[in-house]
Amino acid sequence: MWRNYLKIAFRNLRKNKLFSALNISGLSIGMAVCIVILLFVNYERDFDAIHTKNIYRLNEVQKWEGMVAPQNVALSMYPMGSTLQEEFPEILSFTRVRPGGELKFEMGEKIHALVDAVWADSSFFRMFDFNLLEGDPATVLTKPGSLVLTESSAASIFGGEEAMGRVLAVAEEDSTFFTVTGIVADAPANSHIKFDVLTSFSTYVGPQAMDNWGGNWLTTYLEVVEGTDIPALESKFPAYLLSHMGEEGAKGYKLFLQHLDQIHAASTDITHDYLNYQKFDGAYTRIFFYIALIVLFIAGINFVNLSSAKSISRAMEIGVRKASGASRSQLYLQFISESILISMIAMALAVILVFLTLPYLNEFSQRKLEFPLFTDPVFFGSIGFGALAVGVVSGIYPALYLSSFHPVKVLKGSPVSGKRKSDFRNALVIVQFSCAIFLIISTFFATRQVKFMQEKDLGFSHAQVVTFPIGRYSDRYEVLKEKLLSSTLVENVTASGQRLGNNLHQTSVTFHGDGPARSLATSQVVVDSDFLDVYQIELIAGRNFNGTEADYGKAYLINESMAKELLQDEGEAKSIESLIGRQFGFSGMDSAASIVGIVRDFNFNSLHHKVETLTIFNQKEWGFDEASVKIAGDRVTEAMAHLESVWNSVIPEREFEYEFLDDHFTELYRADSTVNVIVGMLTVLSIVISCLGLFGLATFTTEQRVKEIGIRKVLGASVAGVVAILSKDFVKLVFVAIVIAIPVSWYVVDSWIQDFAYRIEIDWWVFGLSGLIAILIALATVSSQAVKAALVNPVKSLKSE
Repeated sequence: MWRNYLKIAFRNLRKNKLFSALNISGLSIGMAVCIVILLFVNYERDFDAIHTKNIYRLNEVQKWEGMVAPQNVALSMYPMGSTLQEEFPEILSFTRVRPGGELKFEMGEKIHALVDAVWADSSFFRMFDFNLLEGDPATVLTKPGSLVLTESSAASIFGGEEAMGRVLAVAEEDSTFFTVTGIVADAPANSHIKFDVLTSFSTYVGPQAMDNWGGNWLTTYLEVVEGTDIPALESKFPAYLLSHMGEEGAKGYKLFLQHLDQIHAASTDITHDYLNYQKFDGAYTRIFFYIALIVLFIAGINFVNLSSAKSISRAMEIGVRKASGASRSQLYLQFISESILISMIAMALAVILVFLTLPYLNEFSQRKLEFPLFTDPVFFGSIGFGALAVGVVSGIYPALYLSSFHPVKVLKGSPVSGKRKSDFRNALVIVQFSCAIFLIISTFFATRQVKFMQEKDLGFSHAQVVTFPIGRYSDRYEVLKEKLLSSTLVENVTASGQRLGNNLHQTSVTFHGDGPARSLATSQVVVDSDFLDVYQIELIAGRNFNGTEADYGKAYLINESMAKELLQDEGEAKSIESLIGRQFGFSGMDSAASIVGIVRDFNFNSLHHKVETLTIFNQKEWGFDEASVKIAGDRVTEAMAHLESVWNSVIPEREFEYEFLDDHFTELYRADSTVNVIVGMLTVLSIVISCLGLFGLATFTTEQRVKEIGIRKVLGASVAGVVAILSKDFVKLVFVAIVIAIPVSWYVVDSWIQDFAYRIEIDWWVFGLSGLIAILIALATVSSQAVKAALVNPVKSLKSE
């Protein structure tokens, strides 16, 4: 019996090649989208899944006077780990980590650069389940100078030689040595802690750090007893802070815990999150999943619509079968088996599509998604079950509808397609296009929001600015600057302690106004005197740094937000100019220091965050981490050659490494851009699938009305008139879909953009344009078949009459 069903199914596929191709194409695209998105979702949700302990990250909420809004930070203080474990029985253990940047080792004449070095506590391998291949997890990071290499780092440095116990000298330093005490397997691709090498915390920090309350510069992880009431535990932290920091020190802090499985996907509101590889908003992962279901749903609607529409051509077959004794259940099983066959063929094509597209998706998304079709039996079974389920669900209505035909009516030639069936197909088309229009509108707004963030005037210029680290060579900065400026290829040079576009460090400042002295928190950056000129930051009051020794350590620039904060106690009549010359400075600094100028607010952080208060400080003695060079825009290649030549002459012992600041800002919004592109691609696919279904229905409609068209043409109807008659019913359905999609999409888009500190307006014309696009796409799809039918010679269409 089943063999007979399959034979009939294959015959029908061959007989109805166009409808079969449309069904299979739509389903295969929908299935491929679902598989790829599920791979992405699983990859994201499996971040840090290798770790088995109940681990939480300790975060802080910082809110001091002078801050625009409270700030969640992924930082904590050195003494917190051990004291929390001692005072709270719910906390079993702790470990601390800190990103250490790049670490270079000398081996003979070769220098090996390990990009991601991490300082790690001695308890690191007791807390986390990274696979330590060699070494004792209890002692591998205990002693100063201990070094744990990843498997790939060890192979890069030592080749096939034994690494354990070897001593490595840090390049460019005369007295820093590390001993290899362990080898660890490379961290999984979806681990939020990414490292090439681990160095012991005790190498850099001594017991005196236990007195460093108030210094936030590391990340603390806590192992918590299973089943602990986390809110109840967090409610005890204010008293804990008060006992260690006193009322004055503790008032600006609040502690909260974040479970390990939330760090990667639920940290978009947490700043200073320096150790969070591929940080991504988990809300976007859910959005991808829902859109994938919508695409598959649209493909399923195609199947139902086309199958039920094509049923008229099979009415005689069903009537003969029923007259020959076939039961309704047998016919039902036959049509379900046909549906399952189409679904299985579509799944096979979907698997091929996934294999072909996955490498490009990995390259674009910078992830390592794998398709374990033949390596994971559970996954293979899930794919098969999914195809079976799609086949059954999509085939239920067509099977019930086809098997319900009355043989007497069918064999007498009575029509089998009634208004109710037509209304059902129309409703499905409306639902299908409502989904597609919703995605079109959402894509428009997502694209505009990302473009807005990328193109918004930040208040400073980052075009043609090249940055490069100087760090421990900042004592040679003045020589470097002088030589760089000797060429017309360089417009200007500056240096700073941090890069714009990042979270800037915060500190406490003291201001002496008309009333008592005020202590405020502020973001701060140390710069040289040409900083405003290089970045074209507007000075709105006072003066810039003058580059003289008199300014060093005594002259401060503040932004508008800080000026407004300082003026709160100065009276409404005071202007920002009244702040010039007022005593102001980092707490504990020179009492003769003052505000010399005020700059217009600029977005020194991501546009996900509002502009905070900022203090800009001119102090050479502190040194700089990075130099910024404004180069001539029309001679980039020559300028870069000049930069490298000067660098090699001034700092020959270190390779020249640089980054265009534009690239840094592109990376800053990479996650938003990734979301935008993926949603856009899914939208295009949903439109394609919708058009496949509409094309099939238009083909069916024109086939049914071929004689009507012939009569109309004989009576004088034009081609345009015939096309209009055939198209208007479909256009009406798209209009209804637009009416449904607009309020839904407005609500969703409005909720989404609230997450951005700086956001676009929800303009009405986007909805109108999206609706127009949907109508034009529908018209183009339907008209292709309508024109073809209208051009047929009426003699041919009426010759049987």
